[in-house]
Amino acid sequence: MRVLLASGAAAFTLTAGLATPLNPAPQEARAADDGGKKVLTVALAQSVDSLSPFLASRLVSTSIHRLMYEYLTNYDPKDNHVVPGFATQWKPSADKLTWTYTIRSNSKWSDGEKATAHDAAFTFNKMMTDDAAATANGSFVGNFKKVTAPSDTRLVIELKKPQATMTSLDVPIVPEHIWKDVKDYSKFNNDKKFPIVGNGPFVLTDYKADQYVKLRVNKDFWRKTGKPQFDEIVFKTYKDQDGAVAALRKGEVSFVAGSPALTPAQAASLKGEKNIKVNEGPGRRFYAIAVNPGWQTKSGEKFGDGNKALSDKEFRQALFRAVDTKTIVDKVFQGHAVEGAGYIPPRFKDYFWQPSGDQKLSYDADAAAKMMDDAGYKLKDGKRVGKDGKPIDLRMLCHATDPNDKAVGKYLKEWWGKIGVGLKLNCVDDVSVPWYAGEYDLAFDGWSVNPDPDFVLGIHTCAALPAKPKEIAQTDNGICDKTFDGLYNKQLAEYDPAKRADYVKQMESWLYDSGYMNVMAYPNAVEAYRTDQIKSIETMPTAAGNIYGQDGYWSWWSAVPASASDSDDSGSSSNTGVVIGIVIAALVVIGGGVFFAMRRRTTADDRE
Repeated sequence: MRVLLASGAAAFTLTAGLATPLNPAPQEARAADDGGKKVLTVALAQSVDSLSPFLASRLVSTSIHRLMYEYLTNYDPKDNHVVPGFATQWKPSADKLTWTYTIRSNSKWSDGEKATAHDAAFTFNKMMTDDAAATANGSFVGNFKKVTAPSDTRLVIELKKPQATMTSLDVPIVPEHIWKDVKDYSKFNNDKKFPIVGNGPFVLTDYKADQYVKLRVNKDFWRKTGKPQFDEIVFKTYKDQDGAVAALRKGEVSFVAGSPALTPAQAASLKGEKNIKVNEGPGRRFYAIAVNPGWQTKSGEKFGDGNKALSDKEFRQALFRAVDTKTIVDKVFQGHAVEGAGYIPPRFKDYFWQPSGDQKLSYDADAAAKMMDDAGYKLKDGKRVGKDGKPIDLRMLCHATDPNDKAVGKYLKEWWGKIGVGLKLNCVDDVSVPWYAGEYDLAFDGWSVNPDPDFVLGIHTCAALPAKPKEIAQTDNGICDKTFDGLYNKQLAEYDPAKRADYVKQMESWLYDSGYMNVMAYPNAVEAYRTDQIKSIETMPTAAGNIYGQDGYWSWWSAVPASASDSDDSGSSSNTGVVIGIVIAALVVIGGGVFFAMRRRTTADDRE
């Protein structure tokens, strides 16, 4: 049944943007300029959730914040090792409880004010004292004792206990003179006055919700080498991914990012297109099923209406025993993914974990049925019934704009139907409302990864739970467990890379056994751009990586506009990395460094 859906999707995609009676010929690519400006337009099937770096969780939003604001440190595009950002140096005390950062003296805000250590201290202190300001990145400061700025170029952070993330505090630094007057951080979306004041490589000049975000090059940005050659970057929102792909084909946009990757059908349809290059690299994210374990607040107040069977570990494990991840990789992703298991993708070799031996729950429908029988969930008239005697019919949240969710959902209906469990897909444009209300049973989930595992692991701690029912919080799906929290605290305090990696793998093993998360696949990053608009653009990692959603601003910083002579008149496009063998080989090259794990979910409101 999944094959039929894939065929239909391919047929739809292949016709998008082609000649029709109303459009006799596809539009040729237009020059990427506007009144003399060189403009790079990025097509996305996703909207900004907030322009406040204190609230944003979607990948598009956090990617834009990396262009608008500086972070204390950045990541080298070649291999992801930590490099200077707003801070030029950092040094811990002997007991590693005090960290001193030297803040660069040549950074200033886009309104002309000097950017200093006081801005960084303000940012961190606001997150430490205001729950709303801690919504997106509060896990980074939970262990902070005191933050001060003794001078314009000196930032001092005192810790309660050692913290391994001090060289990778993934927090945008905001201007104190702008943000100190904000009354309510929970309601301020930073989208009323333009241009928005920042100190990053680009300045946000205009924004219209669900339509576009415009940024121009910040001519006063401190980094002068390799200065951007495009004058403006525009992120343009499309209703769905097919519309974004059609816009690329017509030349209306320069680049198309998937949500978060192009489907195999979409990528295949672009291969024969003139002046289009498809880029494919090892994925930075996982694609999973998340269980509603029974949501609660930090104080223990229960809320939501998840099916009670899902609070039973044996039921969850049996349910996931009936998920054929190999078929999902082969049929849905058509080989453009790696079969899933642990929480961190194989691209991050030091933290990649896989189950082995009896721990591995390989696909076996008969074994899954027996596990449910043994756990007391019997079949009655072909339907599996709960402890209350009622048939178990599960509701699953999915993205209306993500074809993968719908395709996998059809398989799950079939597989779970064989063991007597019903499934109904609830595909909506914005899953955040039912998600944070706990009003679902299962949901498609996924997070992109960046160079530190702390955030993506911290979203499953008790500290990440909401303070009030239905409140947006750092938690992914409301998990709270003392064993997991204990391991989380150990990895956070461990500076030895090998020992920390071991704790991280123990956490992944716990998540796997718990049945709260079922990581089905690690999709490749598949995206495309027009070679008659973009001559070259840097991937991250450089050897074989992604363009959109990088841990930094390197792709848009490095992009070189195409000239008329760069147009490909042969009528066929070139492709990089489309062959899966190249991607797998690249994993070996990338695995040598120390990597951690980047937040932002990509399936439950596409959090980074």
